[in-house]
Amino acid sequence: MALHRYAPTHYHTAIGSHAPVLRVAPGDTVETTTVDSAGADASGRPVTAPGNPQTGPFYVEGAAPGDTLVVRLERIVPNRVGGYSASVVAPNVVEPEYVAEMPQRQRSEWTVDVRGGTATLVEPATALGRLTLPLAPMIGCFGVAPDRGQAISTATSGPHGGNMDYRGFRAGATAYFPVLVPGALFHVGDGHALQGDGEIVGTGIEISMAVTFTLGLLKGRRIRWPRGENAEYVFTVGNARPLDQAVQHATTEMIRLLQEDHGLEGYAAHILLGQCVEYDLGNVFDPAYTMVCKVAKAALLRVPRGG
Repeated sequence: MALHRYAPTHYHTAIGSHAPVLRVAPGDTVETTTVDSAGADASGRPVTAPGNPQTGPFYVEGAAPGDTLVVRLERIVPNRVGGYSASVVAPNVVEPEYVAEMPQRQRSEWTVDVRGGTATLVEPATALGRLTLPLAPMIGCFGVAPDRGQAISTATSGPHGGNMDYRGFRAGATAYFPVLVPGALFHVGDGHALQGDGEIVGTGIEISMAVTFTLGLLKGRRIRWPRGENAEYVFTVGNARPLDQAVQHATTEMIRLLQEDHGLEGYAAHILLGQCVEYDLGNVFDPAYTMVCKVAKAALLRVPRGG
């Protein structure tokens, strides 16, 4: 198990089978950085094209289609003091009749205090004044190369991951992705210092990040959609539009998880979900929406061993 430090020299605005920037073994840890969604680095200088630029990809030795890539998010920390966000909610999340009443979109500027753990609104001037909120750094867009030679825009998401904008992908969480090409080719980017559910204004507080992650591999373990876990929950992710299709993907993947990992066949998984399921919104702004299906680990502890 090795520690790799990688300083990016280029980025990608599509997740695909690009030449790997680093080859790592399962169990290795990578320290690197990401630019913000507009392509600006830790100095605030634009260094690449906008559109959720991705650092990577990272090739995991031995990863093959039909395996599962394990991504432990060890550390996600803003590496500069200025971030930005959009200022008006998306038209698709309000009543159509209300759209004409909305203010024009403009950029909001924030000061980020990593040591103090806060983000403070600088402009525009509003009744909020210098609103100060606690940081909750997360990764908005990450995943593995899709199959069939596809290169999928970082504006959207799918079975490979991508622009899910789920604020549960924070330090301490573990993400699981289906390996679809040799080496998995893991990409990471689009850090947010803070974001509400759904990313309903089309951004979080966008900022460059210092990130550390550990890559693992479950050989011969096939999943169909991204999964994850943290100290309290196991969860599954569906990416699609309309929203009900994203719900279907996430819920079906959770049933599979309960069957495969906890032996809950037949009625068991359905009964448990009926009373214990929780849902989180990931993204409802981009071309594919994201829905997260969660089950508390405390509920699973009540399941008899072996189902």
